[in-house]
Amino acid sequence: MSPDQDRHHRLSPALRLDLDPLIDDPKTRIVVCCGSGGVGKTTTAAALGLRAAERGRKVVVLTIDPARRLAQSMGIDSLDNTPRRVKDVEGEGELHAMMLDMKRTFDEIVEAHADAERASTILNNPFYQSLSAGFAGTQEYMAMEKLGQLRARDEWDLIVVDTPPSRSALDFLDAPKRLGSFLDGRLIRLLTAPAKLGGRAGMKFLNVGMSMMTGTLGKLLGGQLLKDVQTFVAAMDTTFGGFRTRADATYKLLQAPGTAFLVVAAPERDALREAAYFVERLAAEHMPLTGLVLNRVHGSDADRLSAERALAAAETLENLEEPRIVDQEGGKAGLRNSPDTYDSSDSPDTSPASEPNSPVDPERTADLLTAGLLRLHADRMHLLSREQRTRDRFTARHPEVAVAEVAALPGDVHDLAGLRDIGNRLAAGRPELPEPDTDAG
Repeated sequence: MSPDQDRHHRLSPALRLDLDPLIDDPKTRIVVCCGSGGVGKTTTAAALGLRAAERGRKVVVLTIDPARRLAQSMGIDSLDNTPRRVKDVEGEGELHAMMLDMKRTFDEIVEAHADAERASTILNNPFYQSLSAGFAGTQEYMAMEKLGQLRARDEWDLIVVDTPPSRSALDFLDAPKRLGSFLDGRLIRLLTAPAKLGGRAGMKFLNVGMSMMTGTLGKLLGGQLLKDVQTFVAAMDTTFGGFRTRADATYKLLQAPGTAFLVVAAPERDALREAAYFVERLAAEHMPLTGLVLNRVHGSDADRLSAERALAAAETLENLEEPRIVDQEGGKAGLRNSPDTYDSSDSPDTSPASEPNSPVDPERTADLLTAGLLRLHADRMHLLSREQRTRDRFTARHPEVAVAEVAALPGDVHDLAGLRDIGNRLAAGRPELPEPDTDAG
């Protein structure tokens, strides 16, 4: 293979990411898989969790809205907010899996920080129901809350987190602060001020200040919604006062030793651009980045044949029987499809294609099939080159980031064997194609 071919079809010199030392280390307690949507974060998290469990760890994987096939691949009909043990895990470890239920997690916070009467008031409040079900950033915040809850239980020695499928990978870091700022913000403090003041001072504030604010907010929100908000904040004063505190505590947990971030991406321009932004953001936030998992990488064991040579060979095969090639049929030299005979009513078309009962030329058929395969190979080589250029740009910008590749699989992962195979590729830093069986041992 020429140096140019090798440069275009193999991962450029970069740090190879080997995840076994990470998941084997008992000091590693949290692994966070993050990145933009649709790059395989959930499958990566599940595969890492399975590998860690089969190497002796007690693992829980927190997934965010996984496809049903992924739950089924772990032998579970459905995932919910309660960790469920995965059967048929090999080795001495344990694997549990759960899916974040955003609203249920919010409800659990209410139930944990309020007495039964106040909790009932909050849970039944229309404003709370809207907030817990669809407020911007709620899912990201609840993922952080659930992570904190799991870590506090100390029941598992490794937690693998699949971050929410946000429009931007940065939302996972930004949203908890946004939600915490909202619930601890000026508007909420203003609305809860009468309850805090109490007595005549509180009534005076309510009669003067609140009447002015109610008039303004009533026009913006509507009278009933404003009443729901006021009822909500009056009941939640002690319940949600610690949102910012808990968000800050989770941030410190993510920054602490024992936490590892894996940025997951596909070898595509937008996905790797997003990954680069996230790498830089993690560095700015002093959060521990372990490396980049590059999913759906294409490869070929026939890359000695370049796209240019494949196309040239295909054209040669396709042109072996072009119009005007001399036909020696019947001992007479004639021009097939010559201007004198083409589309002429006086001279019948004797080409094989016009004769329904003409024999098929096996050699010609083989030539055309070979040409088609060569063109497919050329397309494959162009794809590999494009992916390589995209990876080169990332590694040039971030040469310090270790990289593990996972091949573009022909189908979805649908069982533990599929997850196990992905885990093998991730942890061993294997190239795109499987190693021969003779080397597997």
